[in-house]
Amino acid sequence: MEMQAKPAIVQQSHVRYAILATIFLLTTINFADRAAISVAGSAIKTALGISPVTLGYIFSAFGWSYVFAQIPGGALLDRYGSKTVYLASIIGWSACTFASGFASFMAPASAVIALFMLRLGLGAVEAPSFPANARLVAAWFPDSERGTASAIFNSAQYAALILFAPLMGWIVDRFSWHYVFFVMGTLGFVSAAIFAKVVHAPRRHPHVSQSELDHIMRGGAQIQLDAPSATPKTAFSWSIVRQLLGNRMLLGIYIGQYCVNGLTYFFTTWFPVYLVQAKHLSYTQAGFGAAVPAIAGVAGGIIGGVISDRLIKRGHSLTFSRKLPIVIGMLCAISIVLCNFVTSLTLVIAIMSLSFFGKGLGALGWAVVSDAAPREVTGLSGSIFNMVGNLAGIVTPIVIGYIVATTGSFDLALAFVAAHALLVVVSYTMIVGPIRRFALRDATAA
Repeated sequence: MEMQAKPAIVQQSHVRYAILATIFLLTTINFADRAAISVAGSAIKTALGISPVTLGYIFSAFGWSYVFAQIPGGALLDRYGSKTVYLASIIGWSACTFASGFASFMAPASAVIALFMLRLGLGAVEAPSFPANARLVAAWFPDSERGTASAIFNSAQYAALILFAPLMGWIVDRFSWHYVFFVMGTLGFVSAAIFAKVVHAPRRHPHVSQSELDHIMRGGAQIQLDAPSATPKTAFSWSIVRQLLGNRMLLGIYIGQYCVNGLTYFFTTWFPVYLVQAKHLSYTQAGFGAAVPAIAGVAGGIIGGVISDRLIKRGHSLTFSRKLPIVIGMLCAISIVLCNFVTSLTLVIAIMSLSFFGKGLGALGWAVVSDAAPREVTGLSGSIFNMVGNLAGIVTPIVIGYIVATTGSFDLALAFVAAHALLVVVSYTMIVGPIRRFALRDATAA
């Protein structure tokens, strides 16, 4: 009797996790490049003999171009796809970071101008990065995994401080501030090569199995985002922009992201300076001091995403599942103001850690906008969301610079940051309403 061949066992691949790991790596380096100037900020201030206000303007330069490049960046993503635009962005931001190191060889006035201009360039070329992250997550992850995936890549901003703030602080102490930029720029070029090798659209990836494609597609993944199609893509128009900005739900989400980013930009610009100037730490100590709360931020970010996705799997509404971690997290983040009432460095770090944890727990904005954005213009929707959110990158560093210069203290600055967390709660409880996908009117119109 002939032996019948056993049917082949088809194993499901897990390529989406490799994609997520790559996004996490890139976003970590992305935020480390943004934060490099803050870790080196006190050394730059001393070396160039500049005031806190001037340093605040240098910090803010990134935000100006980052905000204004969002809509063009989103349009480019929708037109040319995530991989092409993202790769160009990585190469561009690495070049700007590396070039910043040469400012130390200039006269002080020229160095200030060079740093400001290079920060403007950095913001412009980084503009498509987070919308591209959101597009890749939307393309590779089903609805029930998207909150966790979004929280993981969003938590990379804290991982940047954990992994690189101590290193960058040590480089400033041991060598000089300009070497920070040379090292981080080089790492950026390496990450570009990794991205080019690993990341592809779902249907084009050489290692994805059909079972994984079926799984993510059944769960709501938008695998067609970067796929070739005979159907014309939705053309950019200001009519679409007005629709996105005129929707109450999306407007509340945008306001919430602005306020969340108010906390982010304090942590990535003035926080290391606060530890050096207000708490009298060395640059290396400040690097490690910034890393401890950042660990709490990573934990909060991942826990927030996991809780949100588990609530969805247990049958809770999308609205409840996304809003609950956001509200609880922001209430925890308000605790940052308590640092004004303690002198112990240990207590300061503990309070900052609680605030970081809360900020991470509530940082689900990218998952929310992926849930709510029209499918036809995911790149543009994400870019507008990121544009409004990163207006905080302009306002926060400058306002805190004026506060510190005027009062000689960070007390009002911490109250200013805490108010942002409170406004997130107000926005999500009183403005956003039910979270559901927004449908464009005449989406196909040019």
